[in-house]
Amino acid sequence: MEENYNELGLLLKGLLKEQSLSMRKLSQITGIDPAVISKIINGKRKATPDHLEKFAEQLPISITKLYKASGYPVDRKQSDLSESVDHIHLLLETSNFVDREFRVEEVKNELTKYQHLALKEEGTQMVLGQFEEKMEKVGSVGPFIHHLKNMYERFSKKNGSKRELALMGGALLYFIVAVDCIPDYLFPVGYIDDAFVINLVLNGLSIKKF
Repeated sequence: MEENYNELGLLLKGLLKEQSLSMRKLSQITGIDPAVISKIINGKRKATPDHLEKFAEQLPISITKLYKASGYPVDRKQSDLSESVDHIHLLLETSNFVDREFRVEEVKNELTKYQHLALKEEGTQMVLGQFEEKMEKVGSVGPFIHHLKNMYERFSKKNGSKRELALMGGALLYFIVAVDCIPDYLFPVGYIDDAFVINLVLNGLSIKKF
C-alpha cells in the first residue's frame, strides 16, 4: 500500500507546483493540519476519503483520480461520470480559455432548448436516428457513456413521465447535435459541457451521480 501513498504524494506535489501553492497554504484552504498533509505527501500516512474530498475541492483534479492514487477501489460504473458539478465548476474556473459563468449559463440555455425539442416528433426522431451514429464516432471515449446509454434506452422505450422524457431527451439531443461551448477535441476539458448537462439531468431524475 505504500506504493499508493507515494503515487498520491507525487500527484499532490505536482498539483501544488502547478498552482504555486505551499503545503501550508493547502492546509489553510482545506482545513487539514499541515503536519498531516506533509505525512500524506511524503508517504508516511494514508489519506482518508475526507482528506481526498477536501483536496479535490481545492485543486483542479477529480476525486476519482485521487482515490485511484490512494489505492481505494473505484466502481467503474459509478465513476463513468468522472467530474461532479463542483469539480466541473472548478476546472472551468481555473481554465485560462474558459469563462465559467458565461459557459454554464450558455449550456443551461442550450439544454432547455433541446428539452422542449425532445417532446416533439422531430426531436424524438433525431434521438432515435442519430444517437447510435454519434456513439460510434465517440467510441468509448468520454466519462459519460454509461449514463447516456441508460438514458437512450429509457427514452427509446418511453420509460418515464413527460418531464423525465424531456430531461433525458434534452441531454441526448445536446450530445448529438449541440455545438459545444468547449470543443470536444480539447480532451478532457472538451467533454465538460456534456458531463455538466448529464449531471443536471441526473439531478432532475434523482439518479445517483458519481
